Amino acid sequence: MRILTGIQASGRPHLGNILGAIRPAIKLSKNPANESFLFIADLHTLTSLKDGKQLRENTYAIAAAWLACGFDADKNFFYRQSKLAGYHTELMWYLNCFTPFPMLANATSFKDKSEKLGDVNAGLFTYPVLQAADIMLYDAQIVPVGKDQRQHLEMTRDLGGAFNRQYGEDTLVLPEAKIDEAVMTIPGIDGLKMSKSLNNYIDIFLDEKELLKVVKKVVTDAKTLEDVKNPDEDNVFKLYSLVANSKEIEEMRANYLAGGYGYGHAKNALHAVLVREFKEEREKFEYYMNHIPELEQKLQEGEAKAEVIAKSTIQRIRKKMNLDD
Repeated sequence: MRILTGIQASGRPHLGNILGAIRPAIKLSKNPANESFLFIADLHTLTSLKDGKQLRENTYAIAAAWLACGFDADKNFFYRQSKLAGYHTELMWYLNCFTPFPMLANATSFKDKSEKLGDVNAGLFTYPVLQAADIMLYDAQIVPVGKDQRQHLEMTRDLGGAFNRQYGEDTLVLPEAKIDEAVMTIPGIDGLKMSKSLNNYIDIFLDEKELLKVVKKVVTDAKTLEDVKNPDEDNVFKLYSLVANSKEIEEMRANYLAGGYGYGHAKNALHAVLVREFKEEREKFEYYMNHIPELEQKLQEGEAKAEVIAKSTIQRIRKKMNLDD
């Protein structure tokens, strides 16, 4: 089964990304029956981030994070979208010519910002078409997505279907969305869904002192040290429960219910378990970020492998369209 996942280079992966997306995707990639394509969507990122230096740093950080978390770049496909841009954007143009304007106008990625059209660039408007090209360029069969991306997968299938009706049903592979209803919603330090845009995330790759500063910002109620606390309504406990073992979780729950246990104690415990549970990932991340040439080599090797498939797909499409002999 060919599985494809794309990640924007808008920043370093945070705890929510790791628990909600990275670990599940890596688990799928370890199945011998699967062939995983993991790409960094740096072209998509340009719709919101224009600073080339920052984009490059983010790209390396994402690559380092995935490798640190256990993605096998040698067994699978690991590449930057921009390094194969010619293939991605060529297929995007063909698909653009099959894309009805109302489809894009109704896309969530556009509608969320449509009240301020001055903030909407053409790249954001046509984002779903490039995403469809990203997927179908590699004949992906399965695309793991969150519920918020379901619409884009449906659009991909609609565009691929229209293209196939014109040029033959065997021209493009229509992907299926894999939506895991059990995927955790990871709370941020303010209790809302953890998100870079809300700046409420926990970057587990920070050094220990900086990580503690972030953990100390987790929002709690005003109960004093002596007060009994409800663990099920507390952000610190919710985050702790995602990474600690069952015995530790029960101990903290008992401490909350007994009183005499402050949120400062809980935050220190959360910090300690984050450092412990992500010890290996933090070490590997630091290694790769200090050895960029090794990271670059893995990406280039992945891009060479991915190009073979992308080139073959484009040749097949051009032949079907009578653009090539």
